[in-house]
Amino acid sequence: MALVDREGRVLDANGALGSLLGAEPACLTALPATDLVGQVHSEMARTPLPSGGTLLSIPDDGQLYALREELRHLRMHDSVTRLPNRALFFERLSTALEAAGSRTGRIGLCYLDLDGFKAINDTLGHRTGDRLLAAVAGRLTECAIRTAPGGHLVARLGGDEFAVLVEDSTGTGQATDLAECVLAALQRPFDLAGQRIAVSASIGVVEREASGTTATGIMQAADTTLYWAKADGKARWTLFDPERNAHRMTKQALSSTLRQAVERGEFILEYQPLVELSSGDIRGVEALVRWHHPNFGTLGPNRFISLAEENGAIVQLGRWVLAESCRQAREWQKKHPDDPLFISVNVAVRQVWDSDLVADVAAILDDTGLPPELLQLELTESAVMGSAGRPLQALHALHEMGVRIAIDDFGTGYSNLAYLSRLPVSTLKLDGSFVHGFRADEHPNPADETIVEALVQLAHRLGLTVTAECVENAAQAERLRRIGCDTGQGWLYSRPVPADRISAMLAP
Repeated sequence: MALVDREGRVLDANGALGSLLGAEPACLTALPATDLVGQVHSEMARTPLPSGGTLLSIPDDGQLYALREELRHLRMHDSVTRLPNRALFFERLSTALEAAGSRTGRIGLCYLDLDGFKAINDTLGHRTGDRLLAAVAGRLTECAIRTAPGGHLVARLGGDEFAVLVEDSTGTGQATDLAECVLAALQRPFDLAGQRIAVSASIGVVEREASGTTATGIMQAADTTLYWAKADGKARWTLFDPERNAHRMTKQALSSTLRQAVERGEFILEYQPLVELSSGDIRGVEALVRWHHPNFGTLGPNRFISLAEENGAIVQLGRWVLAESCRQAREWQKKHPDDPLFISVNVAVRQVWDSDLVADVAAILDDTGLPPELLQLELTESAVMGSAGRPLQALHALHEMGVRIAIDDFGTGYSNLAYLSRLPVSTLKLDGSFVHGFRADEHPNPADETIVEALVQLAHRLGLTVTAECVENAAQAERLRRIGCDTGQGWLYSRPVPADRISAMLAP
């Protein structure tokens, strides 16, 4: 029995009707009563109710088998495209995995969504969007039939997302050929009620042995690969790459544990000497952070600094690096008061925006007792050039405090030399790419030396010192000294080393 409103929609149904139709009674509500009774409406008893509704009584007989199947079809298919929906797709995917896995077979999947579909919906309306989805479904079905004798299962998973299942895959080539077919099919514009609409798709392709694969696992892989296709430029297919996925998982693991790692003391500092080219004496050291990760071993800054900048952990990490560097520099100053080393510390621009860097530096210098002139803060050229507002104010405040400011990797960013003269900068660190041309005496690059010499002369006229990075041999060091470079840093002098190794270098 079912209670139907004046518009002919089911308001409620009893358990017997649900059992008869193979569905939970709650799933029948809001459906048109005609969908329930179909061809057996003549057997149905109608009882009018005072409220204006109707009580329907449907006999349980063999004629309702077709009705039960029709109701299942409605539940398992998308109303817009007439394709199998997400529920049926996962049912078929699970069945296919089980069957293929039992005979060590393979399975493939193309998971796609349309690029820019939301804009089409917003500008042309949902009706046009639905027509486009139906037309896309037609072309996907054509590709499925064209690339396999029996056709592949094509499903709409929701929104503008579709999937094509390759059962009993013959190899990666079959899945990628299907993806190529789909891309080619969607390149042809769609003519919808007189409107020509162009659309493209991004496709994630997964093909693997079915054994050991779950429906959830292959869909997660497909979703990840679809994201790669979009990130790589859209309108393309991308094949799942276990190595790339492992790298992504590692990044996620590192990002999610960065803050706790600082609290657990998993970071250490190593130091690389900054050597005066004219005398060969160590004048300072750059502090370089390392992460002793319990699972991934020792990680260099290139593995985690960008992640820390993205999630904001750079503020906490940067504060620890600054405090530990100043503490160590103070220890060296106590042991070598006549010729103390300055400590150079990298600062991310987010540290300036998201924290009170000036207050942090002042507090750390006060706490450690390190004179401000023995602290040098390095910011990248792209972070410094064009600085305005708070960053520029912070630089001036630090300069007035006596702290040195250095521009790191100079020559790779904006190179706004006019603006450089207005910044409170004391040192330029030339990017290593300039020094590479100095390596080979048999094939020297005159342009490199000319550029470096000009930069050194300009810096000196502005009252700045110049440090050359990536100095790897004595010939490079000599040429840099000859053209006036003040200090050098690189493997010629030392790789980054623990603090006690620096202490040994300073011992008489």
